[in-house]
Amino acid sequence: MRILFFGTPEFAVPSLAVLVENGFEVVGVVTAPDKPAGRGQKIHFSAVKEYALSKGLQLFQPTNLKDKLFLDSMQKLQPDLGIVVAFRMMPVELWSMPKLGTFNLHGSLLPQYRGAAPIQRALMNGEKVTGVTTFFLKHAIDTGGIIFREEIPIIPGENAGELHDRMMEKGAALVLKTVKAIEQERYSMQEQSDFIRPGEELKSAPKIFKEDCRINFSNSVASIFNQVLGLSPYPGAYFELKNEIDNVVIAVKVLETSFELSDISTPHQLLTDQKTFLKIGTSDGFIVIEELQWPGKKRMKTKEFLRGFALDKNWTIL
Repeated sequence: MRILFFGTPEFAVPSLAVLVENGFEVVGVVTAPDKPAGRGQKIHFSAVKEYALSKGLQLFQPTNLKDKLFLDSMQKLQPDLGIVVAFRMMPVELWSMPKLGTFNLHGSLLPQYRGAAPIQRALMNGEKVTGVTTFFLKHAIDTGGIIFREEIPIIPGENAGELHDRMMEKGAALVLKTVKAIEQERYSMQEQSDFIRPGEELKSAPKIFKEDCRINFSNSVASIFNQVLGLSPYPGAYFELKNEIDNVVIAVKVLETSFELSDISTPHQLLTDQKTFLKIGTSDGFIVIEELQWPGKKRMKTKEFLRGFALDKNWTIL
């Protein structure tokens, strides 16, 4: 089969690599245009581009997926199958082009967690199980017929970065299984509605915005603990500290926590011995800050942070 691959971030690289390593013919790789990144605004290549260049694969970086010249170049490749892993929304002219269709790898057990941030949202909601799904694209996002699904138990205390890396490898294996099944015509596509149990609520996975990252210490310890897991290491949950003397407000990123249940806690109350612990009151206990990042500083354990900074009574939680 002549395969056309679409992907951009690190999550997509193992899926592309497994195709190359198993001898499939990848006739083209489509990824995001280069963009400046970091303080120096140096041009940054996507992880998929880096891999494609290392393997001598034909690379395309369109700014407009509906551009006629780009679509013509895709048609000339005569693709049999399209594969999408962590790419942007595609026009029907593109995903319907391959003879056998185009399938997508999604980081959830569809139809649950349709959307841009399934890994983060599952952890933020305290799920115990997630998974990866391959499905054929159709007009509505993440709604096409399912080819395969594979469950992945979530390890207690696992953060989004750790789960991402496990799902990345599981997803690549599922991509390979899916391609082989399509090649051999040994699969039975199922509608997503077949996987919805009576009375089951469908949860969505919208993009993460800044307001999703701010910690509200009026919430329960469990919800805050899960919020931190789902947003660590990137983009990171945060809270704001205010110095009552000079009115300076600092946004502190929280990367790791534990918690203590208590019926005597006060939301937003800051407690520390200035040496070993920092904890903040919630509606039903205390969130213990284990690792944090001060603006402009490296991430550090709380003990290390307290050795160099005094959180005296002039600091309050907003």
